Amino acid sequence: MQKNHVWGAGIAVCLSLLSLTVLAAPRAGDPEQGKAAAALCATCHQADGSGLNNPAGESWPRLAGLEADYLASQLHAYKTGARRNPSMEAFAQMLDDEQILHVSAWFASLPATDGQSAEDQGHSAVLLKRGEQLATEGDWENYVVACSSCHGPDNLGAGTVFPAIAGQHFGYIRDQLLAWQKGTRENDPQRLMATIAERMSSNDINAVAAWLSTQPVAVEQ
Repeated sequence: MQKNHVWGAGIAVCLSLLSLTVLAAPRAGDPEQGKAAAALCATCHQADGSGLNNPAGESWPRLAGLEADYLASQLHAYKTGARRNPSMEAFAQMLDDEQILHVSAWFASLPATDGQSAEDQGHSAVLLKRGEQLATEGDWENYVVACSSCHGPDNLGAGTVFPAIAGQHFGYIRDQLLAWQKGTRENDPQRLMATIAERMSSNDINAVAAWLSTQPVAVEQ
């Protein structure tokens, strides 16, 4: 019963936040107008929005195919300082509100690109199995809600608050979970991500980041 209660509470929070984003959805940007401004982003996020997993440094997330309103909200967070990253804060300051709408629309219009395979990244089968459990079932003994409870079926995103994380780069997912765990990232609604990350071990963070990074970015037809 306790497990069902925790699961139900997690779903209820996710759904309530999702409904608020639907009510407050901003107007859409123009991808073609955003293409030129997005040239600033290509150095790190690549021209196709695929990003890059950097094992020895900061990983740059895949932006292609992510929800436009989510991307816009993150750019605004960098611009206001609600989310911190020296490089992103500087780039966000170069964009006005209109450009943020268009740049976000541009990346959202690009086809999502696949992450790296488990073989390419050298993740063990044991680590991946644990990551799959956390991402799809959660860990109720430690009150860790499954990623898919909020990020949608197959972790392909849900609304403007919960981005697609399937196929996102290992280093980026790991670093964001660590940032929420340490309190250096705080722009998650109701401290939802922070609360979950604080209950995870470093091995579990690596495991869920590894498994998610190997998942397909779209449902097979």
